[in-house]
Amino acid sequence: MSVASDSPVHSSSSDDLAGFLEAELDSDSDSSSESFPIEEAAEDDDAEVSNHRLKRRKLEHVETVDEDETEDVSSSVNFSQEVSASSSKLPCQHPGTFGNMCIVCGQNVEEEETGLSFTYIHKGIKFHQDEVTRMRDIDMKMLQSQRKLCLVLDLDHTLLNSTVLRDLRPEEEYLKGLTHSLEDVSGGDLFMLEFMHMMTKLRPFVHSFLKEASKMFVLYIYTMGDRPYARQMAKLLDPKGEYFGERIISRDDGTVRHQKSLDVVLGQEKAVLILDDTENAWPSHKDNLIVIERYHFFASSCKQFDHRFQSLSQLKSDESEPDGALATVLKVLTQTHSLFFEDGGEDLPSRDVRSLLKQVRKEILKGCKVVFSRVFPTKSQAEDHPLWRVAEGLGATCATEVDESVTHVVAVDVGTEKVRWAIREKKFVVHRGWLDAANYLWKKQPEENFGLEQLKKQGTDEKSDDVDLCKVD
Repeated sequence: MSVASDSPVHSSSSDDLAGFLEAELDSDSDSSSESFPIEEAAEDDDAEVSNHRLKRRKLEHVETVDEDETEDVSSSVNFSQEVSASSSKLPCQHPGTFGNMCIVCGQNVEEEETGLSFTYIHKGIKFHQDEVTRMRDIDMKMLQSQRKLCLVLDLDHTLLNSTVLRDLRPEEEYLKGLTHSLEDVSGGDLFMLEFMHMMTKLRPFVHSFLKEASKMFVLYIYTMGDRPYARQMAKLLDPKGEYFGERIISRDDGTVRHQKSLDVVLGQEKAVLILDDTENAWPSHKDNLIVIERYHFFASSCKQFDHRFQSLSQLKSDESEPDGALATVLKVLTQTHSLFFEDGGEDLPSRDVRSLLKQVRKEILKGCKVVFSRVFPTKSQAEDHPLWRVAEGLGATCATEVDESVTHVVAVDVGTEKVRWAIREKKFVVHRGWLDAANYLWKKQPEENFGLEQLKKQGTDEKSDDVDLCKVD
């Protein structure tokens, strides 16, 4: 086993690491046809622990490999020689553990020293933070050589929508006759999962989205659902296992309750994008996040978020494939990826996908100058309001007073002086939904769909929580 050629960290994906662990754990075993199941590994008895320890001694620990060493595989040393030589110099640093055993030396390690858990890769595997950092650094070099980044994908309301069967409304009963067979899911988009008491609808364009995205990104699933649900949804989305491998992270694998974090993703943060419908799920990684419009196919989904409008299934409709949310996001991903690898320059290690994503966002309302009318409380600083920051993040210039350069007035009432000025000067007058839609759909929306007359017609209160209509303009 050579250090450079056999190490799991020389792969750009965690499923290769899982495969490596499986192969190494089972080689030279009397029952070589058996492997550790990721989900259902039983408690090890004493005999198994001893056997596993012998197997684990075979796993190599790779010292940091510089670029010259990576290119020259022939200079790699045998693992047993490396361990023998290093043991005479320094004690093992226990970079990772399997159970409570070091994956390098096989010694028992105290639980508090075992590090960060990566149970979605292999049950019981943990790595110290220094080892995770080192693996990410090497993985980054591999990804860059393949012109790829990492993309973490949410499931519910992002790639699909699921409902419990008992929550189907009478007007949704027709869906039961439209479901596809689970024996061949490749051509379907609506599935009855009776063994889970659920029905799942895949979002339009999702198959094309995954196919195209996988050419530019190493794909992860990250859901707040449990592990069985996550893996079943992965089978519907990726029946051949082409896109995700073992990179399926559920709430059982997270490190913070009710939150998602990139600490369990084997990719450097500067090379990871996230697609999710819930911004608050990623409190520490908002700069990596693309927030997508929620997919509400089932009536129960609308009820979950207290929406009063009918779901797509109730309307017997669906999103457009070519113009839907996933098609739009794919364009954003493609643009961001192209910027990252632009010119193929030598400065790739210094590039950061987070700054490039902001650059792409600023193109959405570039050239627009926005004034707000009665949207913010009088005593507050307009520049500190979230809607002001959203507009600037989309590339618009914001101002507190009107002048000839203003293109849009965002208002909640037609009776203000600024709105009357805009009508007189033939400027656009829109309600705040125009900004919200641009923010979630990642493209400028037709102003005629967001006029104040539409706001009244729909009977929808588009005002922010802190709007006070008694405030003067």
